[in-house]
Amino acid sequence: MKKDQQKQEADLPAQIAKSIRDAILSGELTADDRLPSETELADSYEVSRPTVREALKRLAAQSLIRTQRGAFGGAFVRRLSYEEAQVQHATTSTLLLSINEVDFEVACEARYALEKSCTVLASKRRTRQHLEAINAEIDRQGQSKLSDEAFCASDVALHRTLVDAAGNPILSYQLAGAVEAMQPLMNMITFSARSREQIVRLHTRLAGAIEAREPGEADRVLAELEDYTLDLGQGVIALRDKTRQTAETASLDG
Repeated sequence: MKKDQQKQEADLPAQIAKSIRDAILSGELTADDRLPSETELADSYEVSRPTVREALKRLAAQSLIRTQRGAFGGAFVRRLSYEEAQVQHATTSTLLLSINEVDFEVACEARYALEKSCTVLASKRRTRQHLEAINAEIDRQGQSKLSDEAFCASDVALHRTLVDAAGNPILSYQLAGAVEAMQPLMNMITFSARSREQIVRLHTRLAGAIEAREPGEADRVLAELEDYTLDLGQGVIALRDKTRQTAETASLDG
């Protein structure tokens, strides 16, 4: 009985945080609204102020509220920007893929399917700045002394620019995880086997399709990139598994 009571008390901050979070998501509380004071919240939920303080810390950790000191201070509903949301989304996606060990094929399929959803809008809305940014990355990728790490970073930057060229912040947010989490995962597996020259050729065709406003051609290039990436990844993984099996067999024989 005592353990149940302790568990219920430990869950109180989570319950209060959920209640306030639900109020924000439902629109009952909107951006920049001031929350009741700690004392008022403690009275409302019939808990201690330390319990309320812990609940507010959890909300702040989720970027749902901000605190301000001074005579006009307190806790306020945070106005979260798309840029901040994209960073959080990418970080969460990276953790999700790492912890759950998502199959290479699954990540590759999802990443390219999502990116293809941008080509029509990107072809229609791309600006000169977008094209210049994409071509700058292609030029960078052609540099012979570019490190593998820098090449991978340039790869991510190019595809992120393609996504942003669609001119839809919600789409950019949704795809932040696909480009900035799944793509580095694939790069980490394939970088040792891929041909930079082949990647640059495909990227050059992709840039040309977006510039010419030809989303169908852009999708065909992305499909070729997907097939190439899948073949590379499967080959690297198969070789890695064979090497591991050989080492294990040798160890047993020894």
